[in-house]
Amino acid sequence: MISTLSSAQLMPNTKEQSLNFGKSDVASLLERGVVFFQSGQLTDAQSVFNEILTLEPNHLDCLNLLGIIAVQNQNPSLAVELLDRAIKINRGNAAAFSNRGVALLDLKLVVEALASFDIAVAINPNYVEAWANRGNALLELKRFEEALESYDNAIAIDPLYAEAFYNRSVALMQIGRVEEALISVEHAIVLVPNYAEAYSIRAVALLDLRRLEEAVSSCERAIALKADYAEAYYNRGVALKALNRLAEAVISYDIAISIHPNYPEAFLNKSLALLLNGEFEDGWALYEWRWKQVGTGESNRQYAQPVWSGVEEISNKTILLHAEQGLGDTIQFCRYAKLVKNLGARVILEVPASLMILLDELEGVDVLLKRGSSLPIFDYHSPLLSLPLAFKTKLNTIPNPGPYIATLPEKYTYWSTKLGEKSRPRVGLVWSGSNRNTNDHNRSIPLSSLIAFLPRNVDYFCLQKEVRATDATYLKSGNIKTYTDQLHDFSDTAALCDLMDIVISVDTSLAHLSGALGKKTYVLLPFAPHWPWLLGQDYSPWYDSIKLIRQSHDGQWDNVLKQLSVELFELT
Repeated sequence: MISTLSSAQLMPNTKEQSLNFGKSDVASLLERGVVFFQSGQLTDAQSVFNEILTLEPNHLDCLNLLGIIAVQNQNPSLAVELLDRAIKINRGNAAAFSNRGVALLDLKLVVEALASFDIAVAINPNYVEAWANRGNALLELKRFEEALESYDNAIAIDPLYAEAFYNRSVALMQIGRVEEALISVEHAIVLVPNYAEAYSIRAVALLDLRRLEEAVSSCERAIALKADYAEAYYNRGVALKALNRLAEAVISYDIAISIHPNYPEAFLNKSLALLLNGEFEDGWALYEWRWKQVGTGESNRQYAQPVWSGVEEISNKTILLHAEQGLGDTIQFCRYAKLVKNLGARVILEVPASLMILLDELEGVDVLLKRGSSLPIFDYHSPLLSLPLAFKTKLNTIPNPGPYIATLPEKYTYWSTKLGEKSRPRVGLVWSGSNRNTNDHNRSIPLSSLIAFLPRNVDYFCLQKEVRATDATYLKSGNIKTYTDQLHDFSDTAALCDLMDIVISVDTSLAHLSGALGKKTYVLLPFAPHWPWLLGQDYSPWYDSIKLIRQSHDGQWDNVLKQLSVELFELT
């Protein structure tokens, strides 16, 4: 969602060094070349500077200027070569070190680039462009606090440096200081009112602050300033999707893709909009673009064996199915193992350790493996979330909407004994997810808000393992029984769920677990939910036992909790 970082303008350090020419024709040529350079006629400038080098091979200013041109012509390797020659002539040339750093950044040699910027600012502590570009290198290295300090140094030298304010906002966004990021990027816009990139990153900050309509408007301003700005169209799509304006979001993603045909994030987010809208046929196909994103990490398995696409014959073949995303996704899509088995395959399922006991008896699985175990021989493999595409799943062909996971009898007995005889209705509660999830602030509810709407004469049980400090006090005062230290894995949680009359959950893995067990479950959803929950209905085609209660307005839980209170009234 963050646009490509703007690098500070590459500039020869003409303030520090006089131009020394041995011959009048060299001086004349240099003057002519500089005019070409400053007017953007880079090809002509390059020809002139190269001519000078035939006369004076060690002409420092020409080497530096040719290095800048090479960077602007997207030839960073040549730029490094030229700037290294300039540095060899004069190691006190701060401009050459700074511009060399920019070229190294383009080559993705970020550590080396940072070292070059460090030398530049050591030579000239007031070199504003070097400080700003040093911040860019630190940003690439995810050293966000140091990047912020570097941008602040640039701004202290030049308070009118709009690009430093812009990149400073990016650093602030990365460390969660979104309000400050918004102030910083808006200052950049004050300095440069037609700064399209600043309007686009401003939209990202507004989106994080849930000021969604403003985010759309900011993207539209960026687009008005730069009609071919793919990232602004993409960010506009994200904001529109957050408003559940899915058709408009898809149009915006399509425009981004028409400008930048190899744009994985745009394709992926288009797929999520389509899936949320129930358009599964196109959605599943585009969802495969998730593998082309940067940072897919270990989820993107590379095996010698091919991925099964649903076309290949797998009768009497062995197929490896592997979890790829969160625990809830694994619980939701492990149901496809049975369908694969029905095609005559031998099925190996690899899952995270916390799901091993729970899924030990899952129908359709011949071998269950813990993630990271040595793999037996297999013929094909498939990520779990690619199986709906392989089976051409439609809304009316979703497999196993009824129970497909069962609690282990010994676990059920253990927890039944632990809870004792039931005297009142039992309700399991899950009000927040992991704070490592980037969307957690939208899906989670403060426990204090939930408690206010819960009827009395009910025994409440905490089903989640992670309890935040802000909720711990209310957990004790709300007479909610908790066994967080005794929930060793999901098989314990499943047994505890099974002993409840009703489970209430926000959109976490526990909602999927309860639905897979067939427990009566209320899932409390934000205005713009995760795609499996679709829009505009109170039931889930994935789970027969789940009822959905949705926010009517973004960020507002009151209508959800009031409806929940009405639903629970019959219990008392």
